[in-house]
Amino acid sequence: MLSDSHSYIDDRILHYAKEADEVWHAGDIGSYKVIEELQKVANVKAVYGNIDGSEIRKEFSEDLFFQCENVRVFITHIGGYPTKYAKGIKEKIIKTKPKLFICGHSHILKVMYDKQLQLIHMNPGACGIYGFHKVRTMIRFVIEKDAIEQVEVIELGEKSQ
Repeated sequence: MLSDSHSYIDDRILHYAKEADEVWHAGDIGSYKVIEELQKVANVKAVYGNIDGSEIRKEFSEDLFFQCENVRVFITHIGGYPTKYAKGIKEKIIKTKPKLFICGHSHILKVMYDKQLQLIHMNPGACGIYGFHKVRTMIRFVIEKDAIEQVEVIELGEKSQ
């Protein structure tokens, strides 16, 4: 899972994407080239982010709801985090009841449990080279039946690399 590529894709990202059954991109893709490169190595699910133009917005929606194994997933770009969700997000969570909520936007990697809404919140940070983050990151995990397991933070290197 990744976010905030901001038109950047490299061999490190593609190396980990090849190992995945599916790649989930939580927005701010930047250039359709990123999607094309990811699709060469894996199935891709994505949402658009605030920097994405019409080409990306035509193919991807703002919110994505789906089932993976027995886990209901909700992906959006601007989502906030437990106790500080973005406007309208808590209501969507209450209505759709995901077990896994994924967002991007902040460039701050977070994995935390929301006790009140009973879900796991993940933000993979940013895999691109633009923004205030220092280290490019993504997250890898396994969904088996109704369990989210083997959650791993992948550090892709400093932005200057």
